[in-house]
Amino acid sequence: MDIVDTYGALAIARAAAIEDAQKSEYVGELVAIESENERIGTYLFEASLPGYVGWRWAVTVAKVDEESAATLCDVVLLPGHDSLLAPEWVPYMDRIQPGDVGVGDIVPTAADDERLVPGMSALPGEEELEAIQIWELGLGRARTLSIIGRDQASKRWYEGDRGPNTPIAQNAPHPCASCGFFIPIAGSLRSAFGVCSNAISPEDARVVAVDHGCGAHSEALVVTE
Repeated sequence: MDIVDTYGALAIARAAAIEDAQKSEYVGELVAIESENERIGTYLFEASLPGYVGWRWAVTVAKVDEESAATLCDVVLLPGHDSLLAPEWVPYMDRIQPGDVGVGDIVPTAADDERLVPGMSALPGEEELEAIQIWELGLGRARTLSIIGRDQASKRWYEGDRGPNTPIAQNAPHPCASCGFFIPIAGSLRSAFGVCSNAISPEDARVVAVDHGCGAHSEALVVTE
């Protein structure tokens, strides 16, 4: 099907695309002419640029009236339906996953991170602490965990590999809360989590839920006759 050059500007449109591409071989055949209205139209040419399969040169022209010559408005390179596109940009803070931070890596924390509040904003009512643990309120630290931060951490820990819903926990003889190697943590999460101190446990030195468990429970005693 022949494409009707309604605006009579095919020559200047192709010349503009070649000038932008810098090489004539990078501008292919005319694909279509899209009309925004009777005065403005866009000429679409195949793009032959290396790495731009399916892309098109889009040259927009305008006419003041029917008698006037078309003038150039814009030249851009646009993707087609089957073009290979770069993935949508994702901020680095949203790309980082557990295990990505290695030796020497620095990951700045945003000043408005909702997981944190100024140290002096942590009130005693938010933490059930003994006097000797007053530092948990944030004294001496610029920022400390907010309620949102604590909720996110506890949910992540409880639903993770050291919560109650893992195969090792469901097959344990007793929960961590009753184990002699279980060390409760301080602060408002004390009633839900602790740290394992059993060297032979797969959870040694890790935060575990009180209802987690493993086969290295202190009361998993061998009964001899």
